[in-house]
Amino acid sequence: MSDISLTDDATRREAQPADAGLLRAVLFGGVAAGTLDAVDGVVFNGLANGLNPIQVLQYIASGFYGAASFNMGLGSASVGAVAHYFIALVLALIYVVATRIAPVMQRHWVALGLVFGAAVFLTMNFVVLPLTNVVEAPVTLAFLVNGLIGHALLVGLPIARAAR
Repeated sequence: MSDISLTDDATRREAQPADAGLLRAVLFGGVAAGTLDAVDGVVFNGLANGLNPIQVLQYIASGFYGAASFNMGLGSASVGAVAHYFIALVLALIYVVATRIAPVMQRHWVALGLVFGAAVFLTMNFVVLPLTNVVEAPVTLAFLVNGLIGHALLVGLPIARAAR
């Protein structure tokens, strides 16, 4: 009877690694990228724009609520935090699934992760956000440099590493 249990457990372990590995990569990559990007956003926006961490999260929520987000307290900051991590997890899912389709992405994870992160920044800021209610912010050279480098290193790279 214990042989049957061992066989059943072994069969289950053989069936689960791909799914478990995919889930682990998405969670690790998404949470790491979301956290690193949030820290970068708080530091950069604190220094460049004088925003505190709550206001940074409210800015994210302004995609839903517009300028009213800044008058909604911790409620909109919480929505901003959830939205931020949701987006990071979706980005990680996209990259991890893509690596299963194109294994070259695992072999060249550093270069492609950096490109992915920069592409995320450009797509989010110049395609997605203009379609939302987000409060418009000026596009400065500092914003572009920080955004491209920050997303390449702090979003793309951790997601690509997790997918590897």
